[in-house]
Amino acid sequence: MDKETKFMISYLLFAVICSSASSDEWKANVVKSIEALVTSCVVVPCSFSHTGGNLPTSRLRGIWHDKDKTPDTKANNIFHSDATLIKDNFKGRTKMLGDLGQNNCTLEITHVRDHDNGPFCFRVELVKTEGNEPTKDMFSFVEDCVELNMLTDPAEPTLIQPMTATQGEPYTVICSVMHTCPTHVPTLTWNWKTERIIVSHRLIHSGNWETQSILTFIPEEKDDNRELTCTADFNGRKTSSSKFTLNVKRIENYNHIIIPAVVGIGTALLFGIFCIFMAKKYKNRIAELQNQEGTMWNRLSRLSRR
Repeated sequence: MDKETKFMISYLLFAVICSSASSDEWKANVVKSIEALVTSCVVVPCSFSHTGGNLPTSRLRGIWHDKDKTPDTKANNIFHSDATLIKDNFKGRTKMLGDLGQNNCTLEITHVRDHDNGPFCFRVELVKTEGNEPTKDMFSFVEDCVELNMLTDPAEPTLIQPMTATQGEPYTVICSVMHTCPTHVPTLTWNWKTERIIVSHRLIHSGNWETQSILTFIPEEKDDNRELTCTADFNGRKTSSSKFTLNVKRIENYNHIIIPAVVGIGTALLFGIFCIFMAKKYKNRIAELQNQEGTMWNRLSRLSRR
């Protein structure tokens, strides 16, 4: 076997190996499990990659289906770009939130039912521009599926607050609740005068979100032993709440002592100033009379000499 033949064989083997490596780009990143509140909604985060390079959404078809079942039939699909290929009990309840052209396969399920537990898997198909017909390039990520942990009752809000409030000073309470549906976040409300409220939403991890409400107010003496309640209203008409009893520390009022003392001191001060003023005025008057008397005696003395 000559060198040229050996080189060609080696090159072909290398090309086969590289081709196998490059075709091994069908990957998906899907949470293994996520909680779902019955009657509410859930958003399953998902991302993927494929061998077709950078393709627009129009050249990609996304499907979510039951695991270990072929997505070729309507009975197995919980989501399909063709609504007629979605099984009846999921029609109108699933939506692809992600942009397939950005490799985002995030799925939303609304009006969650207690049998929507899965597992569900994502499938991507590369399609032709004409007729939207699929090519031979397609892949079901059956090793990266999601299971829904069904919750019949929503999570209770968590309250963080100082042990004691001080009368007349700002007091801050934080109420937060976890959920898995960022498209329909729960609403947090207080049974309190809303002087100042700050609401925020943030992703914690793996499709779990937190909604937070921060309440700040000025407690009064009458607020002592009142119950402060934070209520979470979830999509699907589910509610939960948490509460605690407010302990207001009273600030002692010494006005009944301070005010009379201040008034007394002020009166004495004014009287003292008045007395000083009158004494000075009286002293000046006496000096004036003494001057007048001296002048008169001088005149009399001159007259007597004449």
